[in-house]
Amino acid sequence: MAYYRSTGSVPPKRHTQHRDPDGRLYFEELMGEEGFSSDSSLLYHRHLPSALVDSRVWQPAEDKPEPNHPLKPYHFRLHDLFPGESWRQADPVRDRRVVLGNADVRIAYVAAGLPSPLYRNAIGDECVYLESGSGVMESVFGSIEVGEGDYVVVPRATTHRWLPTGDAPLRLYAIEANSHITPARRYLSKFGQLLEHAPFCERDLRGPVGPLLSEEPGDVEVYVKHRVGGDIGGTVLTTPEHPFDVVGWDGCLYPYAFNIRDYEPITGRIHQPPPAHQVFEGNGFVICNFVPRKVDYHPLSIPVPYYHSNVDSDEVMFYCGGDYEARKGSGIGQGSVSLHPGGHTHGPQPGAYERSIGAEFFDERAVMVDTFRPLDLAEGGRAGDDGRYAWSWSGRGPQGELPPQGELPPQGDRS
Repeated sequence: MAYYRSTGSVPPKRHTQHRDPDGRLYFEELMGEEGFSSDSSLLYHRHLPSALVDSRVWQPAEDKPEPNHPLKPYHFRLHDLFPGESWRQADPVRDRRVVLGNADVRIAYVAAGLPSPLYRNAIGDECVYLESGSGVMESVFGSIEVGEGDYVVVPRATTHRWLPTGDAPLRLYAIEANSHITPARRYLSKFGQLLEHAPFCERDLRGPVGPLLSEEPGDVEVYVKHRVGGDIGGTVLTTPEHPFDVVGWDGCLYPYAFNIRDYEPITGRIHQPPPAHQVFEGNGFVICNFVPRKVDYHPLSIPVPYYHSNVDSDEVMFYCGGDYEARKGSGIGQGSVSLHPGGHTHGPQPGAYERSIGAEFFDERAVMVDTFRPLDLAEGGRAGDDGRYAWSWSGRGPQGELPPQGELPPQGDRS
């Protein structure tokens, strides 16, 4: 996000001496993308940022996803992945349950009540959507208070942690990329400014407040997710000083938050295609959101989506507010995720097409991820499958009658 910020104490000229009141040098760190060829920030540490005293294996709780074969659409019930009070013993990083994934992106969900450890994703950027709850995301750049409806974009390799607040679960829908995540390119000028036709602007973005100068003693563990061969693995690095020792930073690379309520929907006389609702993109996928809005006002319009084939993409929809008109009668509700894979024609549930005629407003909220490579089913998806969604348009399954919704297994242990 090429939008300059400066926080705390930085020297007048980059790559020059910067000293504390006692004359000791601060240590400058360049955090930059694409080598030295894209957005970056300079951070000034009180201690050596590369100092380590230990390194040990951490295996994130991610199994090997299975192909969607035989091909069919799915409905995953994410709230049932954390039943009862189990969220009180979960943290926002180590207890994520991956639902879907491919080589470009993984989609995970967690309901958490415990603080996360310090965490760094060295594979790609993360875009984390807060379905409900409240908390603070602390990082080497500072802190961001977060709540319901916030997207939080965290650049690759940013050391950070999540601290839930209040007595309700912090429900996070985590989109973990294998690349960087940016606002949709068609909303940006050639220099990176959000343009006049964009549905949000820089005023809507909330950057970190800081600096954070932790007094927590070392040794401090940082959980790092990274590639191990062709698989996803992890390491716990132990540092002799707390990473939150940055006295100041400046640049165009940092975490930021954007609330979905600040997204201004694009509407028209007839139904607008999903790209009109785009907000972010990464390599091999886009992120769109559907928000409360006036709907199509042509006298013969049909406000719900037309039936469509995803020729080049898999569509994942996370239903996180309101009442989604096109899915009425399918069993989908708050906390549901639908997967409509490429090769399957999908659209409104039976009756929704006709019922929508004459509607003037939809009160709905959903986050959509479209991927351009097929998505595989991971552990959280297999556990959350309702077992019947694929047959909901016809009203009967392979054995004739529509099968009942199955019971979900309990949450697995954290590894």
